[in-house]
Amino acid sequence: MFYIYEKSSTYIMGKMNTRTGEVRPDHRKSYSTMAAAKAALTRMSKRYRADLLDSVNDPQFRYAIAEVGIFHKLIEKSRTTSNMMSGKPIVEPVNTPNYMSPSSEAYWSM
Repeated sequence: MFYIYEKSSTYIMGKMNTRTGEVRPDHRKSYSTMAAAKAALTRMSKRYRADLLDSVNDPQFRYAIAEVGIFHKLIEKSRTTSNMMSGKPIVEPVNTPNYMSPSSEAYWSM
């Protein structure tokens, strides 16, 4: 399994909206092979160039591909938030969904 992630924030990027060409973070999106991930990144880049003709924010330069285990172990950044119930600081990966984070009400209401 492979992820396409943004290099600066290490957010896992989801599918590209075919109508607008926009790519949003989505922690659930993974690709079964490296070739599938590269193809998705190429499609993002082609759509971006066709719309804006600006190479500064081109997905080929902003995003990277990594194997799931290596990404979680070596690449993914962490953030410090506070536990909603105790107020103590906790460290969690940036791709933690809201409903799995002790800093959110959704976590404590389940």
